Amino acid sequence: MLIILSGLPGSGKTTLARALVAANPATVHLRLDTVEQALVDSGTETHPVSPAGYYVLRAVAGDLLRQGLTVVADTVNPLPVTREMWRDVARAAGVEFRDVEVFCADPELHRQRVDTRVGDIAGLPLPTWEQVQTWGFAPWSGERLRVDTATTDPQTAAREVLT
Repeated sequence: MLIILSGLPGSGKTTLARALVAANPATVHLRLDTVEQALVDSGTETHPVSPAGYYVLRAVAGDLLRQGLTVVADTVNPLPVTREMWRDVARAAGVEFRDVEVFCADPELHRQRVDTRVGDIAGLPLPTWEQVQTWGFAPWSGERLRVDTATTDPQTAAREVLT
């Protein structure tokens, strides 16, 4: 299965992805931030990175899905087209997918997370609260699981996603 986590920076996607891996060790966590910083480190990109990171991550996800692994894709996915491209990866691999919209309904908590985050990827610039607010996250259409990380702890959210 492909679990597609989508949401603004600081909403809790990576924390949820790590909880999913802890709950199901046969799950692979693919994080766009890691790929994008690797592209910058290689000298082929600069921040902000082009869509190349999404293409690399989707190709790796497809390989892993065809090997029978469950993959968690941890990306912002701000646009309907990026969300649909992930679904296409799952379809091409012949597996199911689950769209998960990760959000923090408490604006003050969300801002606190963004303002106090400590990066865990060397060299990766973290967005400011002002950048997060103007990200341009397009409204959703279609079926998805909505996870409010302001009211749901990561372990409970992981159980919801996996069931």
